[in-house]
Amino acid sequence: MRAAKLTVMLIAAAALCASAVCLSRRTAFECGDSYTFYTGSASSLCRVVAAGDNPRLTLLTLSDVRGEATSYPSLDVEKFLERTGGEILFEERLSDSVNYYCSADLPYSVQLYGKTVNLHICVRDDGVTVGSPVIFGGY
Repeated sequence: MRAAKLTVMLIAAAALCASAVCLSRRTAFECGDSYTFYTGSASSLCRVVAAGDNPRLTLLTLSDVRGEATSYPSLDVEKFLERTGGEILFEERLSDSVNYYCSADLPYSVQLYGKTVNLHICVRDDGVTVGSPVIFGGY
């Protein structure tokens, strides 16, 4: 009887610890119009997972997250960089967008042109997409 009570208490304690760890996982960004997770071991093997209405719940179901992205109708880039502890390392201007590659206080990173990049901001006329470490796919 005593062993059974001890076993139940240990299982309950383990479940409590596991739920505390799971619930502490946060997304890298506030959810915008859409939220995406990138999973896999390399960009060539990247799998894009759309999060739907609850990105935090989707995050709990994924084990190999290597990056995240979300889109906003508009974004004050300077304030966003302040909130993330970000600094623009270099930028790329295209015909329809400006891309900022940054260093920020975010969990993912890649090496680009000899620099550690972990925040990519793409500003277009129709909105802004942010990703960590970079935005994969069409943006």
